[in-house]
Formats: sequence, C-alpha cells, structure tokens
Amino acid sequence: MFGVCRRYVKNQEDAEDVLISGLFKVLTKLDMYSHKGSFEGWIRRILVNECLMHLRKSHNFKLTVEVSNIDIKTKANVEDDLAAQDILDLLELLPTGYRTVFNMYVLEGYKHKDIAEELGISINTSKSQLLLARRRLQSLIKENQLPDVG
Repeated sequence: MFGVCRRYVKNQEDAEDVLISGLFKVLTKLDMYSHKGSFEGWIRRILVNECLMHLRKSHNFKLTVEVSNIDIKTKANVEDDLAAQDILDLLELLPTGYRTVFNMYVLEGYKHKDIAEELGISINTSKSQLLLARRRLQSLIKENQLPDVG
C-alpha cells in the first residue's frame, strides 16, 4: 500500500504519514468493511482517499490550465512497455496535478467525472491534466531513451 501512496505523494516522508493515517483509519473502521469485494480493494480505496485529502490540503488543483475538446490518442499503453519502477520514477517527475489525475484515471480506473468531483475541478480540467500528463510522460520517455510508446 505504500506504493499506492508514493504514486500520489511525491515526498517519501509525506507518503509515510499518509500511509500511517490511512492504515489507522482502516483499523478503526474495520467494522465498516461489508465483505463485498476484496479486502485489499477496500483498503486501497481508503488509502487513495487519504492521499487525495493530503493533496487537496497542500495543492490548489483549481490553478490548472483547461484544454477543451482535445482528442487524446496513444499508440500503446505505457504500462505494457515500461517496467514498474520506470513508471514510478517518471510519475515522480510530473507536477502534482498531472500525477494525481494520471494515477486516478489510468491506474485506479476513475472516470473524469469522478476525478473532477474528488478534486473539486471541472471535467475539462481533469481531461486536460491527463492529456498534459501523457504528453509530459512521452517527452520524459524520449529524453530518457526509454521504450517509445506513442
């Protein structure tokens, strides 16, 4: 679960704090687990929410650029061509807004509507942050001579 926190929170110490507070929440709310779905999934959801709460406190997601009506095209899935550590290393280089939306959309499976609600931003901002994150990741891949994915 620390890996989940690190994907969202750049600073290791902050990620550790979020992990501890999230696990404390898990332990104090065990009676709320309904035994529907996986226990790991339930814990993961709590930790992602803790990460988002931490990021909302420390970053203003409303100070982002909106890009409307953009078609996002990718030739391949980044996860298919890069090692897990390569992805984590690249995600750490992204600005917080890009990284958060990318994590939520690509890795956690959130929809733009849900991301917008969670972060208090518009759907178009969520879409633009994802587009800009993908473009930045492609640039970073080329700069670091990693496998070309798009």
